[in-house]
Amino acid sequence: MIPVERHQQILALVQEKGVVSIAELTDRLAVSHMTIRRDLQKLEEQGAVMLVSGGVRSTERLASEPSHLDKTSMFSQEKQAIGEAAARHIPRNSCIYLDAGTTTLALARELGMRDDLTIVTNDFVIANFFIDNSQCRMIHTGGTLCRDNRSCVGDAAALALQGLSIDIAFISASCWGMRGIFTPDAEKITVKRAVSEVSRKRVLLADSSKYNKIATFLALPLARFDAVITDPYLPDSARQEMAALEIEITLAS
Repeated sequence: MIPVERHQQILALVQEKGVVSIAELTDRLAVSHMTIRRDLQKLEEQGAVMLVSGGVRSTERLASEPSHLDKTSMFSQEKQAIGEAAARHIPRNSCIYLDAGTTTLALARELGMRDDLTIVTNDFVIANFFIDNSQCRMIHTGGTLCRDNRSCVGDAAALALQGLSIDIAFISASCWGMRGIFTPDAEKITVKRAVSEVSRKRVLLADSSKYNKIATFLALPLARFDAVITDPYLPDSARQEMAALEIEITLAS
């Protein structure tokens, strides 16, 4: 049986059962444990499955972005810890980008006492926070209004970013995996790609609940990031693969 046929059978079993053990797959497909592990690693890289202890489970597909209001109450402790850890990575007098999102908002709240930064954002909630709580220089990208996400997206926002030079970009994601960060909203792609091009360092801020979920559009490959700040619940397999890509990993707790 060639690899493509095995992959199809593995995906069919995972779709049917939700979780399948490696032992069951070796029995069903009559191949070695090592062969199954290679197959599963390939499928995980494609975002089709997620490796768990002793087996594999199906991934979730995000059909639409949760609203800013919905995201505010989700995994708030993990986001606060990620924000605290990210704040320690910012040298004085830096120009930083804060992507739209509640995890980057948690980082913003850690920077209220700073007065030495230039902060670029496409997020209105983050901009409003700094208007009321900081003396840092602020630049908002402008662009097409995304009401649910309280931010700007599209070509105009991307064009504003292309004229800047940013030291560190803190980029958010609704879902991510070893292939990269995904979004169901095509207009967000241009903004994330534009800021990745003009930044010396790119840091993904995302809690582990979003890991191994996919959406229609791949915004950035994971290899494009220099660092990932997440929580301690990220699977060991993901940590090992990111280390192999020489991506700096911080598990904030």
